[in-house]
Amino acid sequence: MNGWEAGPDDEEAGAVMRTVTRQLKLWRESVGLTQAEFGAAIGYGEELVSSVERGRRIPRPEYLDAADEVLDAGGRIAAMKGDVAEARYPKKVRDVKRLEAEAIEICSYNNSVIDGLLQTKEYARAVFSSRRPPFTEEELEQQVTARLARQEILGTATARPLFSFVLCEATLRRLIGGKMVMRGQLERLLEVARLRNVDLQVLPLNREENSGVDGSFRLLNLKDGATVGLSEAPLTSRVFCNPKETTALDMRYGIIRAQALTPQESLALIEKIRGET
Repeated sequence: MNGWEAGPDDEEAGAVMRTVTRQLKLWRESVGLTQAEFGAAIGYGEELVSSVERGRRIPRPEYLDAADEVLDAGGRIAAMKGDVAEARYPKKVRDVKRLEAEAIEICSYNNSVIDGLLQTKEYARAVFSSRRPPFTEEELEQQVTARLARQEILGTATARPLFSFVLCEATLRRLIGGKMVMRGQLERLLEVARLRNVDLQVLPLNREENSGVDGSFRLLNLKDGATVGLSEAPLTSRVFCNPKETTALDMRYGIIRAQALTPQESLALIEKIRGET
């Protein structure tokens, strides 16, 4: 159960977990099982069952599946796995994921690393592993899992948003994780770039004008007509909702796209760099 401790400062996740743990306890008591008896039946210790029911540990999917079977819940307990999985992710990740789900268009410029929506598991792990002070192994696994979960939006069969990614050439040449990890990442970019709802462009290093030197940012055009801007820097992140700020970001993004290679030219450059890696 390592890495599934419940965070004390996340009220939203706390509310979800209080509901789940209350249901688990009620189901267990309804069939007359003690915590020790229930733990033995599902293959876990009494102490862990107690920690789950007190909200100190987030139950894993296999815990909920076993509980559903032992308590004869008919799928009602197992159905909570989605809510529990969401509660495990950091609040910032959940908030961004919700915004992405409401978007009809997502625009992203990156000049340090590959956009999180495009990262392979190995690349994401290497990015998070470079963090200082370092994450614990449990925290690292949580961050990687949360990042990959956000990528589900790319594979949505219906009502997919339009994606526009501009990557600085430096992100393609920076050997994060080593040559094999980077080669796999470049192959992933080539795969995603061929999706019909994705435009992927590269801003070459030899451009004399680069309107993205101030850093990476994202723009999300939402279904209700609103535009939200996101930017991240060490130890902080910002959300822009003010029309004056989002309009300025939109103008900057348009200039960056004009300075970048076309999608076809970008694919050719990525293939060239992959061959060199």
